[in-house]
Amino acid sequence: MSDKPVLWITRKLSPATEARAARDYDVRLNPEDRVYSGDEIVAMSSEVDAILPCHSEIFSADVASRLSDRVKIIANHSVGVDHCDLAALKARGIVVTNTPDVLSQATAEIATLLMLAAARRAGEGDRLVRSGQWTSWSPSFMVGTQLTGKRLGIVGMGRVGLAFAHMVKGFDMELHYYNRRRLPPEKEMNGVYHETVEQLLGHCDVVSLHCPASPATLNLMNSARLSLLPDGAILVNTARGSLVNEAALIDALKSGKLAAAGLDVFQREPGGNPELSKLDNVFMLPHIGSATRETRDAMGFRALDNLDAFFSGHEPSDRLV
Repeated sequence: MSDKPVLWITRKLSPATEARAARDYDVRLNPEDRVYSGDEIVAMSSEVDAILPCHSEIFSADVASRLSDRVKIIANHSVGVDHCDLAALKARGIVVTNTPDVLSQATAEIATLLMLAAARRAGEGDRLVRSGQWTSWSPSFMVGTQLTGKRLGIVGMGRVGLAFAHMVKGFDMELHYYNRRRLPPEKEMNGVYHETVEQLLGHCDVVSLHCPASPATLNLMNSARLSLLPDGAILVNTARGSLVNEAALIDALKSGKLAAAGLDVFQREPGGNPELSKLDNVFMLPHIGSATRETRDAMGFRALDNLDAFFSGHEPSDRLV
């Protein structure tokens, strides 16, 4: 019998991650890449010492209360931990970690793609060419919004928000931001700080969301806040779908209050919102903000680094509880 800790990796991860895990742990893999229910997570917990999950596995208060005492650590393969009831897991004495830093650049790239695609009507153009409906051209054809010199508002200037701000410097946009705390001057990039989201929104031709999901940010962008944006603004969301009230967003897109939106995340995942899919002025991706080979390896290795530290008697660098 192996004396290595038993590790359950709940989803199919990068080959490099799984190879390293198999080298150092008695690992249980998921080659079919299926999603496990709460009851299945509880049942499996009696067989393992550690779990390496993704955001698709839900550790609610109920699931946490029923986990086996054998489980000592949950090393998330994600930055966001809104799928984990941290208080309930802490009450069980289970360590929880995440993988910050390593996906900031990849997610910022997707935010840039969404901003450009929404502003320049890329989804509409792609559909026209693919369907064979591109039959004419004129100066009034497919006219979108030029981003150069526009006002960019960032909600949440953490790692991803800062990476996005650095990435779009070439557009010479006027930077505004909201954050729980004002950044030191050397990190502000000459941006204008706003003490509330409400104060920020009136200064945004484009607003990009980069804050975590929490009870405080649920439906952050609702009808009232969307109404504060200038007419014809663009909304970008690569954070979490729960930040946006999708009914209010649809109304704003239909009325012209918003010119367009670029979305990588939705309230219902997988699947998205079929009502959003009916609108031409929405560019959508299936939650692939961190989906690069480089980032998937880095996320997996960061999770394994946390596990290695824990099982060697050290404090994991990314411990949350």
